[in-house]
Amino acid sequence: MNKFLTLVMILMMTSFSLAQNTRFVYQVTMKPDSTNRNDIKTETANLDITPEKSIFYGEKRLQRDSLFKRAFETKSFNFDRTQMENLRSKIDFIVEKDFKTGTKNFKTRIARDNYLYTEDRTMDWKILPETAKIGDYKTQKAETNFAGRTWFAWFTTDIPFQDGPYKFSGLPGLIVKVEDSNGDFSFDLKEAKKISTIATFEERGSTITLKRKDFVKQELKFKQDPGSFTTNSGRGGMRNEQNPQERKDRENRMKEEARKNNNPIELE
Repeated sequence: MNKFLTLVMILMMTSFSLAQNTRFVYQVTMKPDSTNRNDIKTETANLDITPEKSIFYGEKRLQRDSLFKRAFETKSFNFDRTQMENLRSKIDFIVEKDFKTGTKNFKTRIARDNYLYTEDRTMDWKILPETAKIGDYKTQKAETNFAGRTWFAWFTTDIPFQDGPYKFSGLPGLIVKVEDSNGDFSFDLKEAKKISTIATFEERGSTITLKRKDFVKQELKFKQDPGSFTTNSGRGGMRNEQNPQERKDRENRMKEEARKNNNPIELE
């Protein structure tokens, strides 16, 4: 086989490889409570990439969504309480990136409402000379300031996707590891595999689309007074379907959760 045919085959194999869907599995380490830094949460999250887009989400979110999907199909909603508790996640959001337009959409829920906003801030990277071997990958270090934190990322040109976990992207290769300077959050690549289709999620009910700053205001309102979201109905609140004692217990639980989750990934 001459060199020309060899080159053509290599190019064809590379194009075929990049055309497939790939799932990058990250271990996410978080310290949600700034007053108790020994409280460390660890979860698994996936970054599914196609030639056109990517989606980042928590593994528990995918499992929970599948559970609800089966429940709606079978009309059986008798969930096991322990099972549901085990599927509660700190990664209660989805980030979708469109490679063609460069947009990043952030999706999450507040109470029973779905919210979506498009990220309006840029992520400017400074590529540093430092290199490191992480797993099987040769990586190079980069730094950026984003949403009130300084982040350090290690990317590899061995994987030609200019993407990464959460909202991180824009480096000349896949981000293998990224962590903030305080050691509060870390995303570490653990596995890569080909998949037939990327994950999809059913959004039950309508989605409230707003600007990022308006979403931040709504999120802050919920943290300050979650009870208002349990008594209101429709957009911005949960329907009042509980008796007064159940509602009070739920409000107290939400207040306690908000108190412990005082160290968000975005500080701005």
